Amino acid sequence: MTNAVAKRVDEDDLADRVVAAMRLHRSPSHPRTFEVWYAHLSGTIPALSAELQQGLDSGGFVGATVIDGLYNRYLATERLAQEANRTSSQILEEIAGLTRQINEAVDASELYHSEISALSEQGPASADRTMLRKWVETLVLSTRSEVARKATLESKLRDSAREISHLRDALETTRIEAQTDALTGLANRRHFEERLQACFEVATSDGIPLTLVIADVDYFKRFNDDHGHATGDQVLRLVAQTMTEHMVDRAVITRFGGEEFAIILPDTNLNDGKLYAESVRQALLKRELIKRSTNEKLGRITISSGVAAYKLGDTPTSLIERADQALLAAKRTGRNRTVTQDALTR
Repeated sequence: MTNAVAKRVDEDDLADRVVAAMRLHRSPSHPRTFEVWYAHLSGTIPALSAELQQGLDSGGFVGATVIDGLYNRYLATERLAQEANRTSSQILEEIAGLTRQINEAVDASELYHSEISALSEQGPASADRTMLRKWVETLVLSTRSEVARKATLESKLRDSAREISHLRDALETTRIEAQTDALTGLANRRHFEERLQACFEVATSDGIPLTLVIADVDYFKRFNDDHGHATGDQVLRLVAQTMTEHMVDRAVITRFGGEEFAIILPDTNLNDGKLYAESVRQALLKRELIKRSTNEKLGRITISSGVAAYKLGDTPTSLIERADQALLAAKRTGRNRTVTQDALTR
């Protein structure tokens, strides 16, 4: 058996093992699920394997929430980092080439000026027509050569400028992708943490209000179990769309993880934050979920939300914990409601 054939057989065997593991542990049939299990079983990302193994040891079920978390933390981040590095390298190469072109143009220009200076010093007497003609011809040829070099340089500079612009756009696209949740199109957890830290700095230094909402889709596991993961994804996209449609100025809406969403509301007090959360909850109640594959009506989607506002001495972690505690209170008291931090002290 040749090395190429052996390698293909090994890869086919690994792919079969991946599919079998997905079925055994009831993982959703998504491309990203295959990637996560493939990385685990091939041993290419030890940290991913260690985290996945913990989940297997604790219960054996590896659902969409676990898969999404592993994919976003390890595979998506790695791919985007590689793409950013590749694009950055291309930009640096283009700039290096541009620098070489400029240096060559400077050298050519210095040579041209040297030639002109030499011709000026060697200029024939005005009475010597033959020598004067040759001198002028030499001057014209040298000038034409310099004009041609500059035209070539100008063309190369335009091409390089266009290429650098394309690469800069590609790098910006990669940066945006690194901050975006692929399923919902919302900001992801990484972007949430960056924005919350920035908003905290403003709230701390300038005393500007800051409110955080954490929302969770009620009975989400039931949607997945009863109707499949594709319908579960549809639920998440519908919630994300509704939140976006009701977004207030400067709000940062993120997929916090699994079926949880976090909304940062700068320059917003606790009461206004609750009103925003309530507007989203009530808007969802007016929408009926319809299974796309069968047009079957699946009922209404409800969410529970916890709302917390910045207090002096808070950290991002303490604010998240307080909003999360309010969310748990909403769950405990019947779901499909919004609870603020004030209810935690009663």
